[in-house]
Amino acid sequence: MNKMVKMIKIDSLHGEALAQAADQAVRAIPPAWPLTATVAVNPFFGQAQASFEQTAALLGRIGGVRLALPRQHYADSIAKGEISDADLIAALENSTLAGRLDLGGLKAEARQEAPAPLALPTIADLAARASGKDWPELVAERIGIFASGFFDQGQALWAASRHNGLYAAWRAFALHDLTPEILGLEGFALSVASTPETAQGLIERAAIRLGFASEPGTYFHQLLLTLGGWGQYARHLQWKAELDGGSDQTALELLAIRLVFEEALYERYEAAIAEEWRVIRRTHAAPVAVDETVQIDAVLQSAAERAAQRRLAQTLSLSSPVKLTDQRPQLHAAFCIDVRSEVFRRALESIDPGIRTSGFAGFFGLGASHKGFASDVSENRLPVLLKPSVFTCSAVESEDKSDRQARFAARAVRAWGRFKLAAVSSFAFVEAMGPVYAAKLLKDGLGLAKSRKPDAPAPRLSPEIDLDQRTKMAETVLRAMSLTEGFAKVVLLCGHGANVVNNPYASALHCGACGGYAGDVNARLLAGLLNEAEVRKGLAEKGIIIPTDTLFIAALHDTTTDGVTLFDGDVALPSPDMLEPIRNWLDQAGRLARTERAARLPRATAGSIIERSRDWAEVRPEFGLAGCRAFIAAPRSRTQGRNLEGQAFLHDYVWRQDDGFKVLELILTAPVVVASWISLQYFGSAVAPQLFGAGNKLLHNVVGGIGVVEGNGGNLRTGLPWQSVHDGEAFVHEPLRLTVAVEAPKEAITDILRRHAHVRALFDNGWLSLFTLDQDGRMAWRYQPGLGWAEVTETMSSPTESKLAG
Repeated sequence: MNKMVKMIKIDSLHGEALAQAADQAVRAIPPAWPLTATVAVNPFFGQAQASFEQTAALLGRIGGVRLALPRQHYADSIAKGEISDADLIAALENSTLAGRLDLGGLKAEARQEAPAPLALPTIADLAARASGKDWPELVAERIGIFASGFFDQGQALWAASRHNGLYAAWRAFALHDLTPEILGLEGFALSVASTPETAQGLIERAAIRLGFASEPGTYFHQLLLTLGGWGQYARHLQWKAELDGGSDQTALELLAIRLVFEEALYERYEAAIAEEWRVIRRTHAAPVAVDETVQIDAVLQSAAERAAQRRLAQTLSLSSPVKLTDQRPQLHAAFCIDVRSEVFRRALESIDPGIRTSGFAGFFGLGASHKGFASDVSENRLPVLLKPSVFTCSAVESEDKSDRQARFAARAVRAWGRFKLAAVSSFAFVEAMGPVYAAKLLKDGLGLAKSRKPDAPAPRLSPEIDLDQRTKMAETVLRAMSLTEGFAKVVLLCGHGANVVNNPYASALHCGACGGYAGDVNARLLAGLLNEAEVRKGLAEKGIIIPTDTLFIAALHDTTTDGVTLFDGDVALPSPDMLEPIRNWLDQAGRLARTERAARLPRATAGSIIERSRDWAEVRPEFGLAGCRAFIAAPRSRTQGRNLEGQAFLHDYVWRQDDGFKVLELILTAPVVVASWISLQYFGSAVAPQLFGAGNKLLHNVVGGIGVVEGNGGNLRTGLPWQSVHDGEAFVHEPLRLTVAVEAPKEAITDILRRHAHVRALFDNGWLSLFTLDQDGRMAWRYQPGLGWAEVTETMSSPTESKLAG
């Protein structure tokens, strides 16, 4: 390539259309949070307004993936009787294939593997075919090298310049990057020098040069997909900026950079690829068509989900709901709705009839921006959908000698960590201090390291929050928890976290409702709030009377070891030994839970669970939320005593106590949406791991402190590692879209969906299924797209459902 690309003018109307197309492509990409606070993200977030089938067809076109497991998986389930004929018929009758395919034809299709979809080639792909050189790999590698330095959060010895944004920084980098030219892309630096100074200017020029004018169709979206996690991390920066009322152009600038490579390669290989590119360009501009292969995949997937829903309905109807006695419970333990809590709650309740448990979002309704002890870093311990409303810190009340020593030690640890990464000390540090770490490496390698009990000072609310505000916060949380009466002598507020080592994805095992952090801070904040005498007095005036002898105690459930830490040092106990029975109950429940979970973990026994968490070579210390498939919002009595196998999010909700259905509205618009993100992340990582999964843990290298690459470079990988959804022999997570079951009048649910279009879209477009439960906890009505409801049988074994207008 010896000539510069000519500057091409574009009129304002086409410029606006291209700007809108680029913005739509950016918003079609899901955001990805950094490793420090990894949260589950729905990989189909940008397609929520499209149907599941339309999205499957789109991703087949631009990503070359199917949103279904191989057909053999469904054929095997049919052969085993796990998917019944009734499930298949019901899925068919509620699909676009109704009347066109019968049961026998569907079974025959399940036995024939469908061809994998082929993504439309990019110009880099066409150039690779024409030249025999792997240009897509070069593009990924060069952009990855630059992005890892630009986005670095302290890992690199020297960070890339961020002056004037990503696009300007890349132009400065690319002008001196000789690698493309050395590998055969002659004149690339000269081409970079001719690029417009703005990303939008480059997008307009490239679109005209490549023949798109104002109709790029799905092309921009595809280019951002080829950037993997770099595009998703840039989208995360835009998400954060807009949540704070601002804006961010990083993802748009990344698209512009990708277009520079397309433009340069087209200039180099135009003669060889122009005709084929003309056909591909027309395909990008055409509407996405849902073919029969996608439709059959969707029916088989729906049948598998109906089979799971049928089994859930049978589990819920095994016996009459538990009748709670009027006797005051000795312990009420409130856990996060996380599916891992279901196993522990069931074990705990089985130990003593004086124990009750409940489920609530693990941030306990306190959207806190928290600064840890001796730290100036703000941690947003709340769902990423929300903005912080409470500001807290961990600080000591006094400044005696021991307090000053603790503060100094905490700061010293952070300073030491920064020193180890400093450019001037890296090699000298290894030379001088390496032997000091020999003992620690040996202990970690042999799994001998011991867990340390959290000892940070109790978090405190900002002094600006007065008594009226604190009382209002306490009332809101208690009503949302349906905890306004029948208080136990001890109410345990149990957040959760994960104790693992040598795991870049450690934060992904923490509490998603706490923004990828452990739930201890929020639990301790709420316990402190509810123990305040003045707050209780204010609550009594609002009709919530807490007995004087009720004590709220914060705790932390370690989901890797099933151990529970009590923060009893935050409160003054009436007697030193009053918590001993509770400690014994928690220990017994932990043993039961470890025994149950060990059966799922490869090479695990109940006795090895704790050691596995300390083994830095263990790639499966736990399976996180693998297996999640249901969200149930109902009184605990509807699910107590039923084995839900750690597959259900359990949110306590009593609709008769919900004035105006405000709590129901909160559940449907917040916890359900967060649970759907988790479910769909696991779904995407299982059915399309090459696009939405993080790859093999054994090959991971941390880059920039924000994510991982597989190997030594290229695209950032997001989603879940393969080891999180597969045990080496079979899936531990069957990819099923989430089933939401709510005990509430369907008219109230309909009203909420009518007012919240983004939530309604999740159900109307097939991303989630929705049911109501009757007063006995049985699944009674199935939501139908368009605000309708269909009555179902008690066991959901009948394929016929009579439509009822909503």
